[in-house]
Amino acid sequence: MRLAEALARRSYLTARMADLRKRAVDNAQHQEDTEPAEDPAELRAEHDTLAAEFADLANRINATNLATGFGPGTTVTAALARRDSLRLRHRLLTELATAAAEQPNLYSRSEIRQLPSVDVRQVRRDADSLAMELRELDSRLQELNWTTDLVP
Repeated sequence: MRLAEALARRSYLTARMADLRKRAVDNAQHQEDTEPAEDPAELRAEHDTLAAEFADLANRINATNLATGFGPGTTVTAALARRDSLRLRHRLLTELATAAAEQPNLYSRSEIRQLPSVDVRQVRRDADSLAMELRELDSRLQELNWTTDLVP
């Protein structure tokens, strides 16, 4: 199995377990003299089976990422950490630029004006630069995912 296939399966398992959890909780109670639409015990059993598969798959994905090189002297795990860091930094910059660029509604000339505390254009340029770096890194990771075999 390729790493990309394992990642897709992990995503499916996450969504399926969320659905099972919701259905089990929705059927946790029922009116007397009626039956629940679904048996929460059956849903729980299926959830437990999928959770065990998820844990095994996550361990194999993590081991693969740690064992797979990603450029000189680095691993996929390090690249994923870099990607997460870039996402956090990009989010801060986009939110900062949006907040600084907001134009408050002034109802009279006597109100105190609010001015941006940062250079909005520069912050947006920095955010765009991070976004480009993030896209390039993500593309390299995606390519590697389709050429890397999952460790047993």
